[in-house]
Amino acid sequence: MKISGSNCLLIILLCFVAGVIQIDALNLTCTSRLSPCFLHPMPCPSECPTKSSANPKAKVCYVNCKSPVCQAECKHRRANCNSPGAACLDPRFIGGDGIVFYFHGKKDEHFSLVSDLNLQINARFIGLRPAGRMRDYTWIQALGILVDSHTFSLEATRASAWNDEIDHLKFSFDGKELSVAEGHLSAWNSPENDLKVERTSNRNSVVVTLPEIAEILVNVVPITKEDDRIHNYQIPSDDCFAHLEVQFRFFGLSSKVEGVLGRTYQPDFQNPAKPGVAMPVVGGEDKYRTTSLLSADCHSCLFSPAGVLDQKDTVTMEYGTLDCTGGATSGMGIVCRK
Repeated sequence: MKISGSNCLLIILLCFVAGVIQIDALNLTCTSRLSPCFLHPMPCPSECPTKSSANPKAKVCYVNCKSPVCQAECKHRRANCNSPGAACLDPRFIGGDGIVFYFHGKKDEHFSLVSDLNLQINARFIGLRPAGRMRDYTWIQALGILVDSHTFSLEATRASAWNDEIDHLKFSFDGKELSVAEGHLSAWNSPENDLKVERTSNRNSVVVTLPEIAEILVNVVPITKEDDRIHNYQIPSDDCFAHLEVQFRFFGLSSKVEGVLGRTYQPDFQNPAKPGVAMPVVGGEDKYRTTSLLSADCHSCLFSPAGVLDQKDTVTMEYGTLDCTGGATSGMGIVCRK
């Protein structure tokens, strides 16, 4: 088959354009000034050549500004309950130290998950206590975030029965309800661009970004009939206890950071959770209880609206080098390995 000169020229032009697009798509840059990788170009791996995808289940290219070798990584844009920074189930946490622990709190109360000079993250717990139980079964229903002089909340709305076609997320910013249009990659930015909410699926999954401070991946899920059967929660027929699965990534916590989860990022923290125990429970209800979702008045809270983080006093965590697989779903005192 003969190829005409014009067709040959067209093929060459298409190849050139494709090459340029590929080069642009395969290189990302770390923009965190706190990172040793600041402005360092990072080529994306071939299995995830772009930082977004039309497929919500696909892995995307992620710039890990805390990578010791300044390399981009592939990741799913959904909360991973088996990675550091996770808070899922009857709250089951994986700390910054890689240790799994449970913190039950109490239903209809609020607790500080993270409290630092420039950041406060609280959680509202919902739950129930069947007859004969000594404690509440609890789940995280809402997150409240205080950063600088702003407040933001995200919550799972109540549902008598779960329906994937209904969005169960509700948001507010500075006390006013805000709407994020349904649809994968739909997004909302605060007026000062210091907070972004982006949907990672059509409904019920988002990522909240606080530039150079934190990234929070959130899914809304129900208690399923299988969950109820296995754990004997005795969930009522008119409430599926929609709750949050959350994974936090932090970009510069201070060494004094507090909170149920935050303290596990302290460099010298000794986690009281015992590896090998079926359900390693840690306390701290009295230290971390707050009076509301958007208050920073717990006994150990550090947050101040005018708080300034000393960049010399930040904690560097190499999240990309931690392995929390190999049975982590069982919660048997898992320790993530480097």
